[in-house]
Amino acid sequence: MLERLWAGWRSSFVAGKSAAANIPADAEGTLFERILATTDDEAAGIIHRGTEVSVVLNAYPYGSGHMLVVPNRGVAKLGELSQNTSRELWDTVQHAVGVAEATYSPPGINVGLNQGRAGGASVPDHLHVHVLPRWDADTNFMTAIAETRVLPEPLEESIRKLRANW
Repeated sequence: MLERLWAGWRSSFVAGKSAAANIPADAEGTLFERILATTDDEAAGIIHRGTEVSVVLNAYPYGSGHMLVVPNRGVAKLGELSQNTSRELWDTVQHAVGVAEATYSPPGINVGLNQGRAGGASVPDHLHVHVLPRWDADTNFMTAIAETRVLPEPLEESIRKLRANW
């Protein structure tokens, strides 16, 4: 029997109304540089803009509240960061963890950085750090066997909550 998982709130994504749809057509640079070139932070999924580092909501999250901490300038490797950017990056990651804890009260948090395509980076030309709230059994049958993620809240709700707690 065919099983259906209804996720009607994802219709805005399917219709092209995701953060990527809000990137200016004439924007240049890496994916994150183009996202940061927007003027509507909420529509683009931008949670925080810092001097050298910003935080965006992952448009393809592993779970609710999945943030990406990104240098404002596209660099591919940690060694390419200036000392100031490196400090701000890790200070912002630490703050993002606190925001995730305050917003979701998860029993755990994953913080991860994948460098290079072979290292698992989905955007290899722009370094980014994942901050991901985790719950017991959130990698259950649906993810492991059915290759389906079930997200309990729409991205619009996640951005609203995270921005309010930033």
